[in-house]
Amino acid sequence: MIVSTIFSFSKYILAKNLNINTAFFSTSLLFFMLFSFLGNSQALFKKNTAEDYINLYKEEAIKNMEFNGIPASITLAQGMLESAFGNSYLARKANNHFGIKCHSDWTGKKVYRDDDRRNECFRRYPSVLESYADHANFLSSKSRYAFLFDLKKTDYKAWARGLKKAGYATNPRYADKLIKIIEQYELYTFDTYKPTDNKYPNAGLLSSFTKNKRRAILVQEGETKESLAAALDIKVSKLERFNELGKGDKLYSGQLLYLQRKRYRATKEFKYHTVEEGETLYGISQKYGIRYLRLLKLNNKWYGSEINPGEVLHLRRKRPLY
Repeated sequence: MIVSTIFSFSKYILAKNLNINTAFFSTSLLFFMLFSFLGNSQALFKKNTAEDYINLYKEEAIKNMEFNGIPASITLAQGMLESAFGNSYLARKANNHFGIKCHSDWTGKKVYRDDDRRNECFRRYPSVLESYADHANFLSSKSRYAFLFDLKKTDYKAWARGLKKAGYATNPRYADKLIKIIEQYELYTFDTYKPTDNKYPNAGLLSSFTKNKRRAILVQEGETKESLAAALDIKVSKLERFNELGKGDKLYSGQLLYLQRKRYRATKEFKYHTVEEGETLYGISQKYGIRYLRLLKLNNKWYGSEINPGEVLHLRRKRPLY
């Protein structure tokens, strides 16, 4: 805006034939204002330090450790390394703190950036916390990382080397870099956190698991949408949207509740479902982590459609019309 003002003012000088000294002084003043503005704008976008990053995301890392079994030190170290303490292009433009690429199963928004190859596809998230949740889901749902969960949560060195072995990054010194960050900033102290410590009140209150590559929990007796939202530090409206619930719908003990939006189809091992007595289309959509409307579409159904015991429902590909 200031630049355009300078050009406009220069045209004004030429049009009015102002005294050259007056014009020079006025233009110099405007340039001084411009550079002062640019200098101050740099201060507005102050970069995160390592300490800033740890303070911002340590609770989320601990929460993911309790939910998914990934050491908090590993999560924080990866976030710090991959995002340059939250200052990288992917972190600022896409809330992607772990450098996770799109892959074939990604249905969310995307951003493109040169990496190992030119113009590679990376995942784009609505918030940093969703990047953290997807990182936990990514590690816990991929078979090549399964062996990591047999390691102790306090053995950050084995986890770091295991991530490199499983192919998380191409840098041959990736494990060493993670270990250096963990030890330099004493991130290993977060790996011994216990939920009873009450040090981080929102972390580790609930036990979650992965269902169709989405994080989920089982509702306990007496829990409500409001109490779970407060414990999980998530909006009630998000819980409702992720589980396709209405505002007046109540939770019940043993109910499966997703903490991320469900997928468009089931995993490869579940191509079909045979309806049993008492089942509903919504209940089946929850069971397999498929969006309700998508399940209807896959089976040429509509709201109010009835299903009968013995009927076979498609969970991955659309049922033929004939």
